[in-house]
Amino acid sequence: MPKSSQDVTVVALLADPDAPTEIAQRMARRLPDRLARKAGKGRRFEVEVVSEPIAAGTEDPPIVMQRVMERAGTENWDIVVALTDLLLHSHGRKLVVDLSHEHGLALLSLPSLGGWRLQKRAQRAVEEAVLSLALARTAEAEGEQGGAPRERLLDDLAAPISPDTVDEDETADLRIITSGPRGYLRLLAGMVRANRPWRLVPGLSKALAAALATGAIATVNATVWSLAAALSTPRLVFAMVGSVALMIGWLIVDAHLWHRTAEMSPEARKRAALYNASTVLTVGIGVLVCYLGLLVINLLWALFIINDRVFSAMTRTPLHAAEYWTLSWFVASVATVGGALGSGLESDEAIRAAAYSKREQMRLRSLRNDQDD
Repeated sequence: MPKSSQDVTVVALLADPDAPTEIAQRMARRLPDRLARKAGKGRRFEVEVVSEPIAAGTEDPPIVMQRVMERAGTENWDIVVALTDLLLHSHGRKLVVDLSHEHGLALLSLPSLGGWRLQKRAQRAVEEAVLSLALARTAEAEGEQGGAPRERLLDDLAAPISPDTVDEDETADLRIITSGPRGYLRLLAGMVRANRPWRLVPGLSKALAAALATGAIATVNATVWSLAAALSTPRLVFAMVGSVALMIGWLIVDAHLWHRTAEMSPEARKRAALYNASTVLTVGIGVLVCYLGLLVINLLWALFIINDRVFSAMTRTPLHAAEYWTLSWFVASVATVGGALGSGLESDEAIRAAAYSKREQMRLRSLRNDQDD
């Protein structure tokens, strides 16, 4: 890889489109100063952000690293760090980061960093990876044995991680993986975070329209008033859980979001279970956000439209704050069922676009194409 300058180290952040690019652009504003401060010795850094689908169509780290090396060979970069929001697997283990000190390359799988404080964790991981690679290249230039700060890198990734073996024919010379129950949960949280479940709300416009229409009609229905006034709290909770579960199940089944694998190996089944768990959590969070929104809208609608004397005459119950809350809660459950039916008007692609990141959508399309072939 050609060098741009002896005094300035050019670092390229090669990020998948969408969330990884946004993360790379945010960290690039502070990264040169932070790297220079940590590296010392008057060393300076320049950071470029390049948005490309470097991990498209594969979950195999060696293939992605080979793509990164080929892409880096066409540019005047000293160090390249690739960021992807896809889950990468290595011999059945979940990749956190691959490093090639010989070529100045790093590959970071963002879901392995978890779903909380992702920007901060990603910045720390990138900083330590760049410093590790820069130290190795400096030592090589000076004819010394380049010792990469593995312990510091392991500590700063802040996850249940450990080094893993790398095959001799691979580009990487250091691989760090995550494992164990805590690592699994953090990985699952990272996958859900990568899917950005809050985007499900605006992505289901037709389903939300059906839910709002159902709620508006139910709020002025005297039978619904009587039912809401007669329901106990456990029954209201049951209605809420049932309606949310129905909405989640309907979206997953109707849009074919459930991941099935033709492989019979235990690792393939574990991988499918992980993808399905992230799908359920992603859709579940999105549906819960929709439910809370319906609850607030129905409450405001009830406060505006319901007359206390008419309500009392129909239900023989005075209309107080508790009755408004109970009615809105029950109507939100009814409206959610209506939204589930309305989601059938959405195309499968629209639901997938709302429920998954762009990289995950590409992965699913690739799997479907392979199955069709």
